[in-house]
Amino acid sequence: MEWLLRQYKEQIEQQLPVYIESLRAPETIKEAMLYSLQAGGKRIRPLLLLATLHAFRKQVDIGIAVACGLEMIHTYSLIHDDLPSMDNDDLRRGKPTNHKVFGEANAILAGDALLTYAFQVVADAEAISPDVKVRLISELAKAAGPEGMVGGQVADLEGEGKMIHLQQLEYIHRHKTGKLLQYSVRAGAILGEATEKQLTLLTLFADHLGLAFQIRDDILDIEGDEQKIGKKVGSDIENDKSTYPSLLTLDGAKKKLYDHMKEARKLLDEVGVDASLLHYICNIVETRDH
Repeated sequence: MEWLLRQYKEQIEQQLPVYIESLRAPETIKEAMLYSLQAGGKRIRPLLLLATLHAFRKQVDIGIAVACGLEMIHTYSLIHDDLPSMDNDDLRRGKPTNHKVFGEANAILAGDALLTYAFQVVADAEAISPDVKVRLISELAKAAGPEGMVGGQVADLEGEGKMIHLQQLEYIHRHKTGKLLQYSVRAGAILGEATEKQLTLLTLFADHLGLAFQIRDDILDIEGDEQKIGKKVGSDIENDKSTYPSLLTLDGAKKKLYDHMKEARKLLDEVGVDASLLHYICNIVETRDH
């Protein structure tokens, strides 16, 4: 399984710069876009999309453009998250953040460029019917926008310095992190011609996986290795953010992580596809150290 995921990751990382280099745009903006796109990372969102396609025994090539567009949107969100007006981070994956290298104005524009270009990449994707493209673009806009990631980020900002309830915290993470992860799986299922029942089960699976992913993030912010994470640990405490460990204790957060992963795997087994690669990604999410 590991070799297959590595192969998929290489495909994504080879294609991303091709999209940027083909742009007829100022070199500064292309450099800033590429800087964050090539900063490393797990590529968990595009890998989930391609692994879902694999589960339906489809050629993963048909999902490469959508997977790259998805990674562009995720990368734009990280650039903006790191800005002084948001999390004010100096490091991302062990490297200076985009605004530290290119300045705040160009970092904002690089994020804007990645967001808008992502939809062009999906719209221009070959081997996908117009009807399916429209559906994928619509769902991507919803997952990334005010009803998804952006809405979750706003709720996260509003929750800083306040004691919030677990239900509010889950809203933040279901939207800020979970909606794009959920889209990854849904897009793969749509391209894989899943039935409505299969799509429903995979959506529920992705919901649990997304929450588990964020819980693991919260745990790593307490007991992670800064060298592996690539940024300072303890930033949630420093920013006075409510997290799963702060609401449930560290042991309670680990129990919650286990419960979500158990339910995710159970749902995955009900889909009726070759979910071996998706199960492998579940293991990565649950045990990752960065």
